[in-house]
Amino acid sequence: MHRAPGLFTPRGLVGLTRRLNRCRRPRRLLLQYVPHAFGLKAMNVPFCAWFAARHQDERWVFFHEVVYPWSPADPLRHQLLAGTTRVMLRLVAGAADRAFVSIPAWAEHLPVPLRRHAEWRPVPSNFPTAVAPEAVARVRAELGEGLLLGHFGTYGAATSGLLERALVPLLRADSRRRMLLLGRGSESWKRGLLQQHPELSRQLLSRDSLEPDALVAHLAACDLLVQPYGDGVSARRGTVMASLALGRPLITNTGHLTEPLWRGLGAVALVEGTDSSALAEATERLLARPEERTALGARAAEVYRERFSLERTLEALLSPSPTSGGPHA
Repeated sequence: MHRAPGLFTPRGLVGLTRRLNRCRRPRRLLLQYVPHAFGLKAMNVPFCAWFAARHQDERWVFFHEVVYPWSPADPLRHQLLAGTTRVMLRLVAGAADRAFVSIPAWAEHLPVPLRRHAEWRPVPSNFPTAVAPEAVARVRAELGEGLLLGHFGTYGAATSGLLERALVPLLRADSRRRMLLLGRGSESWKRGLLQQHPELSRQLLSRDSLEPDALVAHLAACDLLVQPYGDGVSARRGTVMASLALGRPLITNTGHLTEPLWRGLGAVALVEGTDSSALAEATERLLARPEERTALGARAAEVYRERFSLERTLEALLSPSPTSGGPHA
């Protein structure tokens, strides 16, 4: 592994080209494609053109994200970003010899020949997948007794509204319940929520920007994770994968990006659509059934190992390319 600061800048690409050309052939370039990761405010057309021009290499692309969403009502700068990311996608996808997508919906944006052979490969957890029992016990002792709900995320607008509307009635229903907010932005979001609901001050906890080992210890300490998403649960959600890997019971919802498999896996408690009242009611039922939560957590860990773990991703990357059909699991 070679770390190269400024890799995707024009100057960085000159150095990368020299180093690659000194390497023995055949060469396989695997590009983890997220437009916002390449700099230039997610509009790095020069880098995509460079990748497309590497005809001497075998080019594989893993599409974690594809394009910025477009709407005629958006500000002009967002429309420019949406258009530019589509140009970037054309350059990269048109040059790809093999393509992976983090969710099947992304394949719809690819050129037709590549779309037919795109392989679906869910994103594994990028956090530790095991935690020492004593670390979990320390967290529980620190947080105190009682039923501990949890949420792990970044508290963007698409999620935070759903979460607030479900969370407030759940905490009001039982003063012994507490909610642990994890992830960047959790402290700020908690302060905003307490301005509207100061009566919840003793029940809301937050831990902002924990180190990975500390984060998984806090996740594992939760009795139930409440993870609503505006576009629904999907296999690209690292927050879901981190919870499943640890065998934590989790309740979430469907949306337009939810893959059909979630309805049959039994790895999460699933609410149809983005109705916060339905999410709160389903959470209440699950809180009243500890045996069901335990079984849900065990099933989550099993499904993660079988379907979503890093080992499954490596198997896909090392396997021969499928030759027909739509996005392959």
